[in-house]
Amino acid sequence: MLSLLEERKRRKDRQRLTEYAPYAKQRQFHAEGAVHRERLLMAGNQLGKTYCGAAEVAMHLTGQYPAWWEGRRWDRPVRWWAGSKTSEVTRDGVQRLLVGEPKNESAWGTGMIPGDAIDDWSRRMGVADSLDNVLVKHVSGGISTLGFKSYDQGRQKWQGETLDGVWFDEECPMDIYMEGLTRTNATGGMTMMTFTPLLGMSDVVAMFLGQQ
Repeated sequence: MLSLLEERKRRKDRQRLTEYAPYAKQRQFHAEGAVHRERLLMAGNQLGKTYCGAAEVAMHLTGQYPAWWEGRRWDRPVRWWAGSKTSEVTRDGVQRLLVGEPKNESAWGTGMIPGDAIDDWSRRMGVADSLDNVLVKHVSGGISTLGFKSYDQGRQKWQGETLDGVWFDEECPMDIYMEGLTRTNATGGMTMMTFTPLLGMSDVVAMFLGQQ
């Protein structure tokens, strides 16, 4: 039986989204989503880029927007993908921040998606502790869907779905980016990318900086 302090900690750990307080650059990034379909948050290591992305995706999946929110809102369940360079990097980055520590299933529900909002999940075959998708309760009463992807799956694995949003954590190849963007065309959805520029002036960076 949990003590009162343990129960309070458990509840707090399962409501991390309510404690998210963005600094100025993160808040501006969120706000730009109200007017731009494509966004980039580019900054140095350990400056909260992935944390920022996870918070926004969790808000869209749940419909739980804070009072200070100035970005885009959905009043219905949404379909999102989130991914990074490899399945392992996706697991240890976006999955960990959205769902909780991958290697400890009892901690799933302690990420940015509130524990009480997680309806179900399915595992990815062949990659230990990785999830393929998560079903999330939306405040409207429906169910949002989050799928986890990786760039090393190749372009074909980024085809075929109609989505409201795609989150690229770390820079991706241009063909992967364009496939993700295409997935949002029918819905008028959005893409967002969070990364540290390690590849120099790549075509993706140049596109966002208006040099193409």
